[in-house]
Amino acid sequence: MNAPLIALSRRLRNTPFTSRIERFGVQAYTVYNHMLLPSRFRGLEEDYWHLRNAVQIWDVACERQVQLKGPDAARLAQLLTVRDISGFDVGRGGLVPVCDHDGHLINDPVVFRVADDCYWFSISDSDVALWAGGLALGMGLDVEVSEPDVNPLAVQGRHSDDVLAKVFGDSIRETKFFRFATHTFKGHPLRVARSGWSAQGGFEIFVDDWEIGAQLYDAICEAGAPYDIGPGCPNLIERIEAGLMTYGTDITREHTPLEGGMEKYCSLDSSIDAIGLDALRAQRASGVTRKIIGVMATGDRVPAQRDPWPIRNGDRVVGSITSITWSPRLECNVGLGMVETSSTPIGTTLTLDAPDGTRTATVCAVPFEGASQR
Repeated sequence: MNAPLIALSRRLRNTPFTSRIERFGVQAYTVYNHMLLPSRFRGLEEDYWHLRNAVQIWDVACERQVQLKGPDAARLAQLLTVRDISGFDVGRGGLVPVCDHDGHLINDPVVFRVADDCYWFSISDSDVALWAGGLALGMGLDVEVSEPDVNPLAVQGRHSDDVLAKVFGDSIRETKFFRFATHTFKGHPLRVARSGWSAQGGFEIFVDDWEIGAQLYDAICEAGAPYDIGPGCPNLIERIEAGLMTYGTDITREHTPLEGGMEKYCSLDSSIDAIGLDALRAQRASGVTRKIIGVMATGDRVPAQRDPWPIRNGDRVVGSITSITWSPRLECNVGLGMVETSSTPIGTTLTLDAPDGTRTATVCAVPFEGASQR
């Protein structure tokens, strides 16, 4: 039986690049922040190898920017995240957990300070603008919360620097990780950050003009032709190998950053005023009872996963595997899951209850051994 299709409508917004990726022959979409996100072009494994060996151009306009602008932008930005961002100067970004009052994750965006009085939260799949706007209104803050018409275009892969140097000049190579600089294309200024949702390295270009965006897409493809550039998208195999969690799948509103392996992004010993920080301090004091892990599972290729699969330690269910797939490079099944802390030590042997039968699963460090990492 064929998989169900997504019925396209105006509620699922196009992007400046939709016509280009459909010309290339996108095979599947998913929905992310009410927008279309390509999820497959050649096939899962073919896309994986192409990303690792060549260079890809990604339509990730679904990474919406929640903009905070005004005299109280810095205060609201800090309230939103449990990471101390007071030292972020203009041009710097970083991953920032956004929590509710109980310390549960609302989102795990990357924030960029784009001006002294302006921040962009590049969000995962949840409506952060509603949360931020409610806080601003309720606290009487002098700040405007909006979603500007900014559509990120990513270039990912080992040849990303070479490709974008042809488009923007060699100064692009000087951009540091999670930093952005302004470059011009056809006289139009664009913010370009060294960031992206892969472990292969690359850039994200924050496109604020639809006509320029289409022209830029074509120019990047032309510049990347010698490197076998092609369309791509976040790849399940590559992200699991690199230990990149996805909000809504591996970590959700039920989890805290401490459970999701993001303690290094939580300024628990600082004096910042941030929503959820007290709850996380209390959780650290009482002890975290579950954590995200990586596993390698025996057997042939696992079937495609839609829902979490139970994982047991002996006869007792201790958690679930939230993402799993076959790694053609490591030649085994690799996955991520949330389990009780007693079952998290590296080397622990667990039993995975997959739809096609049980498998032995071994807890491993992530990124997985041999996987590319930054």
